[in-house]
Amino acid sequence: MEEIKKVFDTAARNCFNETVDHDVERTEEKFGDFSSNIAMKLASKLKQNPRQIAEKLGVEIKKNDNFKTVEVAGPGFVNVTLSDDALQILADMPMPKFLDGKEVVAEYSDPNPFKILHAGHFYTSVVGDSIANLLEQAGALVHKVNYGGDVGLHVGKTMWAALQDLGGENPEKLHKIVNKTQWMADCYVKGTAAYEEDLQAREAIVVLNKKVYELHKNNDKESAFAKIYWTCRQWSYDSFDDFYKQIGSRFDKYYPESSVVDKGLELVKEQQSKGVYQESNGAVVFDGEKYGLHTRVFINSEGLPTYETKEVGLLFTKKQDFNFDFSVVITGSEQKEYMAVVLKSVEQYAPELVKATNHITHGLVKLAGGQKMSSRKGNILSATDVLEASFQAMQKVHSSGNKDSALGAVKYSFLKQRIGGDIIYDPEESVSMHGNSGPYLQYAHARGYSILSKSNKTPQKPAQLEESERSLLRKISEYNEVKVRSINELKPHNICNYLYELAQSFNRFYEKNRIINDDREAERLWIIKRYINNLADGLSVLGITAPKKM
Repeated sequence: MEEIKKVFDTAARNCFNETVDHDVERTEEKFGDFSSNIAMKLASKLKQNPRQIAEKLGVEIKKNDNFKTVEVAGPGFVNVTLSDDALQILADMPMPKFLDGKEVVAEYSDPNPFKILHAGHFYTSVVGDSIANLLEQAGALVHKVNYGGDVGLHVGKTMWAALQDLGGENPEKLHKIVNKTQWMADCYVKGTAAYEEDLQAREAIVVLNKKVYELHKNNDKESAFAKIYWTCRQWSYDSFDDFYKQIGSRFDKYYPESSVVDKGLELVKEQQSKGVYQESNGAVVFDGEKYGLHTRVFINSEGLPTYETKEVGLLFTKKQDFNFDFSVVITGSEQKEYMAVVLKSVEQYAPELVKATNHITHGLVKLAGGQKMSSRKGNILSATDVLEASFQAMQKVHSSGNKDSALGAVKYSFLKQRIGGDIIYDPEESVSMHGNSGPYLQYAHARGYSILSKSNKTPQKPAQLEESERSLLRKISEYNEVKVRSINELKPHNICNYLYELAQSFNRFYEKNRIINDDREAERLWIIKRYINNLADGLSVLGITAPKKM
């Protein structure tokens, strides 16, 4: 796209000795390949008729051998069609490494120990992996990190219920727990209900919450209470690791909240002395109302740090560990307002750090029909439930379906939806072999690969393109532009849309054209090879396998 833009810029300088900021965009195929509004931008500067300017630019651009046609449309748009050779070169160009050498931290998934890993964590893991893959393709060195609350009120709630079930601080009874993950999830639900409904239990949970902080402060590994805590925390981490292996996610570093608490407290107290944070009723707060935000507590009246202070500590710790050029943080939308306050507070003393941080939020993961999930109430849809639902749906529709294809179905179902709103998951729709689905694209790749494997001829670059060949190659040539846009916007759904359109373009081509045993077999194999390369690469970006057979 930039090379095309340079041609228009050169024509403007040659014709009018002027340069202007203008747009070059893909146009409908019947109008050409690209269109620019440069003539209309020049018209306001030169005080001339834009269509006449476009005509002069067209004459200049036609001198370039890379264009087959140059036409003026409407009030002064300049539409160009690439030559066959230029189109083939464009379709073969590698991805531009415009982030080469940049250090990036991508933080996502973020499940809390002592709670179950739910469908929302599955979603953020898939989206985070895809965004990280895109950034890596642009040359960035991406560090994937994970963050979770191993301290905090939710831990106190789970520990309270665990002690009730164990009959007190009896770590020797932990070996009797069969389903460890479910047991901790049940304890969290029980503890939450007790905290909300029983004043005595609430007071006990508050005490246990402090006790967990003290446990970390004193590095206690030996007391009975500590043994229960550390065992349960490890159970959580083990269950997270098992699931990440299933879905193909990998993290370079895991930050427990306990590892960033001290840093956060240090910074908040330091900046309190400089007036960034203020004392209020025994707590330390940030007055977000001055900035159109909420006022939030950073250190509560018990002297304990809140989520906000831990986020401050995490932000600075990530910068210290990786010295990133920019950071991406993906969370649920319920964290949008509190993160805005955190970042606004840090902006007062580290503005460049905030400028380099991109916080992306998403809505709730819901089953088709709008059902919501809540770990607090216990009616949660776990991450493993989602994967199992996809596998069962796959088995109903495709007897040969496996867990790998079921995983691809879930991932694509998540990723094709624009980040930001609620995510609707329909197991049966996700495994469909028809329409915009993961299995459909996997089959499209297998079908293309099958065509290549049936031929003994060597793919040969066409000397001249037939109309249907050109149409398919035109869609193939769009891929790098889609990837660049996806990276700039941090939105992998653009890749999904492109892959589906690419597969449809191939189907239209295949319906009308023979490939094997055709006079143009070698030339069409050259195009098909680039088609399946794009499919395979796009599926890889999405974290989905590209099978050779289905």
